[in-house]
Amino acid sequence: MDSATAAAADTEEEQSAARIPTWKIFVELTKPGILFSNTITVFGGYWVALGSSGESFRLSLLLYAVLGALLVMASGCVLNNYWDRDLDQKMTRTRKRALPTGIISPNIVLGYGIFLGAAGLVVLYFGTNPLTALLGAVGLIVYVFIYTMWLKRTSTLSTTIGAISGSMPPVIGYCAITGVMDMGAWILFGILFFWQPPHFWALGIRRKEEYRAAGFPLLPVVHGNELTKMHMLRFLVMLVPVSLLLYAYGYVGEIYLVAAIVLGLAWTFIGLAGFKTNEDDNWAKKMFVFSINYLPILFIVMIIDTIHA
Repeated sequence: MDSATAAAADTEEEQSAARIPTWKIFVELTKPGILFSNTITVFGGYWVALGSSGESFRLSLLLYAVLGALLVMASGCVLNNYWDRDLDQKMTRTRKRALPTGIISPNIVLGYGIFLGAAGLVVLYFGTNPLTALLGAVGLIVYVFIYTMWLKRTSTLSTTIGAISGSMPPVIGYCAITGVMDMGAWILFGILFFWQPPHFWALGIRRKEEYRAAGFPLLPVVHGNELTKMHMLRFLVMLVPVSLLLYAYGYVGEIYLVAAIVLGLAWTFIGLAGFKTNEDDNWAKKMFVFSINYLPILFIVMIIDTIHA
């Protein structure tokens, strides 16, 4: 073997080794950032139910609820990566993910996603109660089949309908204690439902041309920034009173009330500023960053307020 052939063989061997998926690849497929913020909402839902129900704290129940919800959410993210792998190649933000770069086989990712979902539903069913497993299944079905496989590629309604699945984590935490869908569960659902579209559309405005190139009919792509801003404001205007319902129904105290008012109004004022700016990208970045911080702060305060009470 001459030196050129040997060098080529070494290069091919190095590239092959570099393409072997590591545990980090499997973690990245679950989108840890999304899992982190949503896991906080599971804790929040659990503590709200614990404070209002008079039930005693059970660590095992909390752990089962968190683990089950985490596995189901991870499953949705992995299956989303699997289905969107072709379009992810067309976007700067996603083209370096494991599937577009060929680091891992699509079949492995598919099996991984199915396993996570099945494991999560089993944990919820046997570790908490059948209702949480049903909620997890509904969330997974809506996210994978209705949002990812259908609406995301065909309709501007994808973000709004997809918000149904994203609203399940705090409800799972809540229903792990109560076992019923009462007013507290619906309020928590509403908070997450009205939070999601302004959060995602802010990213959509910033990455509008990438989504256009990839073929996603996102609201900013189809109808432009101004109409998107109007829709974002409508959701924010609904989010503020819905978030205050937890206090109105006696689930939380004044600490949460003040935080919800301040956070909600601050985000709404940032949203209003979008109609007076010529720098949509900078404004959308502020909206997106605030939305990322809004959710964990609100739910951490929710937990603190419930424990304090």
